Amino acid sequence: MMSELVLSVRDLSVTFATPAGPLTAVRGVDVDVHAGEIVGVVGESGSGKSVTFLAAMGLLPKRAHVTGSVVLNGQELIGASPKILRSVRGRLLSMIFQDPLSALNPVHRVGDQIVEMLQSHQKISQKTAFAKAVELLDIVGIPQPDERARQYPHEFSGGMRQRVVIAMAIANNPKVLVADEPTTALDVTVQAQILEVIQRVQQTFGTAVVLITHDLGVIARVADRVNVMYAGRNVETGSVTSMFEQPSHPYTRGLLASLPQEGVDRLQPILGFPPNMLNPPPGCGFAPRCPHVQPACDELLPPLRDFKNVQTACVRAEELSVEGAS
Repeated sequence: MMSELVLSVRDLSVTFATPAGPLTAVRGVDVDVHAGEIVGVVGESGSGKSVTFLAAMGLLPKRAHVTGSVVLNGQELIGASPKILRSVRGRLLSMIFQDPLSALNPVHRVGDQIVEMLQSHQKISQKTAFAKAVELLDIVGIPQPDERARQYPHEFSGGMRQRVVIAMAIANNPKVLVADEPTTALDVTVQAQILEVIQRVQQTFGTAVVLITHDLGVIARVADRVNVMYAGRNVETGSVTSMFEQPSHPYTRGLLASLPQEGVDRLQPILGFPPNMLNPPPGCGFAPRCPHVQPACDELLPPLRDFKNVQTACVRAEELSVEGAS
């Protein structure tokens, strides 16, 4: 049984005004996030993953035109006032940004930055807030947290800075934590440690986590459900187990085939390039790269439909789901 629905994204679209014309980065995306689960959002760069959740948080520039619905804990965020959005960000909905160095202020001690996050949403003293900041640094696995809280971001390694950003993101015990490529530019060992920290936060506080990544290996390791995005749309959604055992969309199958496999010397890439979203194709965006393309794919934009235990936007999903990942 699914737990409480804490974040519901419906028919979300985002279009940017550019000198070359309107660029539609997100096209009618739906996402459900339930309490205490980890939802993976996977796809190539430019597929609309990060833009979807930046739109949900009201962090896109003014040139972005956002339509649809984002309901967080019963409150509609699309069209909400800046005051309401500020009260929500960091308290109910928080984000771990991709680059921890740019997410931290270089001229302030890390403890003071966590204190600021706490005091922006809670009426607590400086002393109490600093003690809480030290506790948060300890929770995310930073050794000697009392001493480290008095240091500056440049005195931390990349992995330790990412832990600080996680501590800031969970400071006010948010309902939903969005982790945007949290292991980018970290070595494999540190990547595993950061994922363990995120899992520990989810299990300890019951926080729902949205994990944005291009790495299906990361999704397989920690996520409960996954949304596969391509060209600004969901092309496949379902449980991680179903997705890996019976992928029904050619793009998902291509992502899985490109993963390193035992006994296979060469990776199998997805040929071609994503479409230009200044002029998206009328049919399926993946059609020019798809090994299973049909004439209808160039004309029809297939909706998500149920196949077995996944939802897939492909005219050949039924037969491909029977074939599985082979």
